[in-house]
Amino acid sequence: MLTLMLDADASAQLRSHVHASGFTLPVAIVQDPVDSEVQFVVEQGGRIRAIRAGTVVAADFLDVSGSVRSGGEQGLLGLAFAPDYSTSRRFFVNFTNRDGHTVVARFRRSDDPLVADAGSRFDLRWNGAGGEPLIAQPYANHNGGHLAFGPDGYLYVGLGDGGSGNDPENRAQNPNELLGKMLRIDVGVSDSDPVGYRIPQDNPFVSGRPVAARPEIWAFGLRNPWRYFFDDPARGGTGALLIGDVGQAGWEEIDYEPRGRGGRNYGWRNREGAHDNVTSRPAAYTPLTDPIFEYDRNTGQSITGGYIYRGTALGAGFRGRYLFADFVQGRVWSIAVAVDDGGEARASDLIEHTAELGGRSELGQVSSFGYDSQGEPFVVNHSDGRILRIAGPASPPATPAGLRIIRP
Repeated sequence: MLTLMLDADASAQLRSHVHASGFTLPVAIVQDPVDSEVQFVVEQGGRIRAIRAGTVVAADFLDVSGSVRSGGEQGLLGLAFAPDYSTSRRFFVNFTNRDGHTVVARFRRSDDPLVADAGSRFDLRWNGAGGEPLIAQPYANHNGGHLAFGPDGYLYVGLGDGGSGNDPENRAQNPNELLGKMLRIDVGVSDSDPVGYRIPQDNPFVSGRPVAARPEIWAFGLRNPWRYFFDDPARGGTGALLIGDVGQAGWEEIDYEPRGRGGRNYGWRNREGAHDNVTSRPAAYTPLTDPIFEYDRNTGQSITGGYIYRGTALGAGFRGRYLFADFVQGRVWSIAVAVDDGGEARASDLIEHTAELGGRSELGQVSSFGYDSQGEPFVVNHSDGRILRIAGPASPPATPAGLRIIRP
């Protein structure tokens, strides 16, 4: 296990500048899959706003604030565009409803590419066609909230353990609970489907092994997965899933899952990071999978998961590095991720980038990362309502041509 070292070598020489501002508690930025100049910013209060070529569009893309309970860890928390968005116009959002429960809703874009069709809303039903269209949350914290489509075309839904402290009802290890899990569902169903999704038949628990569990579950043992991304195969990535999981009181962690390697148990609440935590009840099944990286509470108090960089602007030396942050401390780091022949990863070469990106005064509370159509990174400053773009070293000025010495 790599322990945290504060490396003073900011060899990547990153810089940041404001891409857009004026947002209220932004929690995510998502690239428009059909227009390279457009990104969408998710505001915790319930609005999704568009940026075109660095300018914030006046009209909202979507406003569900009337349906959202916002504050603390609740609100509109996630947005993902369907892989076939260019034709289906479908996208999905994750929010906390007025009663404090998780809703994953499907919408469709209108004829205007910068305005959603609010009337197209359909809330996925998690307990069959006759069930309520929500996932009940017993407490106000640990909602998770991120949504992402994997390279397999399926929607991954990260859910926290339901809240309170130390998962008092042991939900993350309960096979009958969706909370504390990563879910994987096929949302490529017709509009008339009464549930809104079906179960991929290669989901790991469909067969009832290693434990009989809800078939939507892809992985067990998460406390509060706050941002996870896939290593983009279209840009040379492996398709692996990397999860930033917020800790209880001792350790923040990054979990790594090779492509298609579902069925893992990341250990919460029995383990926090790579350390024993509450062990009064056995885990749902073993072995437990330790994170590839962790840091303690002297360094930060709430991890914001990021992504493996596959762009070009930061330089070849940065490709394959994983960017992540701490929300409370406003710090940003990267680590190198080396993958062995079996697909497992090892983290090394930690570099802190906080100072070169402008420090806490510029970064604020980092709630998310994102990337543009070229794979170049954004940082979401939650507290100050800004979207920052990360850039590489400044280019030296071009040498003037046609110089000649004129003698007096």
